[in-house]
Amino acid sequence: RRGKYGPADGYPGGPVIRGWIRRYRDVLYRYHFLYNKSGPFRTTTEESYSFRRGREYHRESMVNNQGKKLPRQVKALGLVSFFNDTASEMIYPLLPAFVSSVLGLGPQVLGIMEGIAEAAASLLKYFSGWWSDRIRKRKPLAVIGYSLSSALRPFMGLAMRAWHVVLLRAFDRVGKGIRTSPRDALLAASVDPGIRGKAFGFHRAMDHAGAVAGPVIALVLLSGFGLNLRTLFLLTAVPALVTVVLIMCAVREIPVSPESPSADDTCTAGTGGEPYDRRAFGIFLVSMVLFTLGNSTDIFLVLHAHELGVPVSLAPVIWIVLHLSKTACATPGGALSDRIGRKKTILLGWGVYSVSYAGFASADAAWQIWPLFALYGLFYGLTEGPEKALTADLVPPRHCGRAFGLYHLSVGIAALPASVVAGYAWKYYGAYAALGLGALLAAIAAAVLAVGLPSRAPGPPPSPSPKQ
Repeated sequence: RRGKYGPADGYPGGPVIRGWIRRYRDVLYRYHFLYNKSGPFRTTTEESYSFRRGREYHRESMVNNQGKKLPRQVKALGLVSFFNDTASEMIYPLLPAFVSSVLGLGPQVLGIMEGIAEAAASLLKYFSGWWSDRIRKRKPLAVIGYSLSSALRPFMGLAMRAWHVVLLRAFDRVGKGIRTSPRDALLAASVDPGIRGKAFGFHRAMDHAGAVAGPVIALVLLSGFGLNLRTLFLLTAVPALVTVVLIMCAVREIPVSPESPSADDTCTAGTGGEPYDRRAFGIFLVSMVLFTLGNSTDIFLVLHAHELGVPVSLAPVIWIVLHLSKTACATPGGALSDRIGRKKTILLGWGVYSVSYAGFASADAAWQIWPLFALYGLFYGLTEGPEKALTADLVPPRHCGRAFGLYHLSVGIAALPASVVAGYAWKYYGAYAALGLGALLAAIAAAVLAVGLPSRAPGPPPSPSPKQ
């Protein structure tokens, strides 16, 4: 039958509708997947064939992704973070005692030191990510960042003046700022998009494992072998050397060429193949800033534990419990985002955050602190890996470094006023007000993310099948 739109050609609408199907195939695929509606299409073209089997393809891809193992490169980057964090955490928990008892300096030096360090790191995370996109190489900047921190950190044991400590700590954070965004972009390019959440979760798990190993090693060396703080700081050169050797020898470069298909302005990494959606990425960053404004430093939670009667001597144990929970939950949390989607997993994690903060606010006995800290570690496991995986999902590969830089910069800028506001609220209105404010901002951020960010099917889009 001929009509306004030409021959029917096997289904109503003719070639015009066939063009619409080809153009909006991914939208139709998601519509079919969400509502299981096959529609009136009766054609054997590649587009409609992949459309009709979209749900089956998605189920197959989820099953296949569950059986995939993490690549060697992801494991190597995890070991790099483990040894680097081990060296860092052998020093950081003891730094206040070193500054006050050994150097005889006041707490204002700690404030200046941490302020300069974190400000420098936040800015450099953006510029290093932008530069890695421009030169289309990630590994050189990661090597420079890890080498700078590893080379200067042990000299903390030789510090004799306040400016020595401030300068060394600042350069340690400068190294972190240089390496973080290029490393995350390299990790995103090193793994199949279907298990990207699991990869980032594994990386965070190794990082938290180092945060447990460092204080334990320091405790053994100080208590068991009778070493002083200066000698302990000098011994951090050993895990630092392992870090540099691993990043140089066990990690390979994965350059992004502008001529390659992966460098087009199309995000094919877990977003359904849509064009680069700047609005979606902007909404994600806005929600992250809102959430971070309510996510003050965890030191306040330790302070609340002391107020409830937990002895000061058990503060390191609280910290170890928190990091053990983070380590145990990070990889499963990332893998969960590969199965049900990044947005759902992040929203679930923010819900756990609100529940745990409400629990801290209403706690009235010391024993309640321990399960609450374990629950709080679950929040990190459900959010840290999926947030980074979603960052990589929302941008094309050639802009991945700058995207991670913006992500880290946004979180870093919001973290400082978050702790300041929480501190004043705690001082004048009590712990309940400070913790309640964090839960409220988490709920607002969750609403922005849930409404503003479009739902996306996890995993790569269905590949066209040959005509039948």
